[in-house]
Amino acid sequence: QVQLVESGGGLVQAGGSLRLSCAASGRTFSNYAMGWFRQAPGKERDFVASISWSGDSTYYADSVKARFTISRDTAKNTVYLQMNKMKPEDTAVYYCAASSWNTEATYSSTNYNYWGQGTQVTVSS
Repeated sequence: QVQLVESGGGLVQAGGSLRLSCAASGRTFSNYAMGWFRQAPGKERDFVASISWSGDSTYYADSVKARFTISRDTAKNTVYLQMNKMKPEDTAVYYCAASSWNTEATYSSTNYNYWGQGTQVTVSS
């Protein structure tokens, strides 16, 4: 069993930056693909970014390309999401996810079998 705990959310002005962290415990997740998803009020959960088990491959939603960066530190069992040039439409609850079924970056939420509890990110205009 893998437990995921997100942190780093908060309130930021448009154009600002935040870095989210996702700490994994319970099992080694070094061979798991990892992802970030987000859900705005009244909307479905959307894919944001994913990273392969090795960290060599990443995949981003078009809406965050060139602004967000996903990375992982296997020694610390932690995945990060660096968010720059933030926009009000980035406001959402952000969820970390892990896939024991996939080693490569994947955008589909159905490919992930472990989820964190979420962290709120609010971008003011």
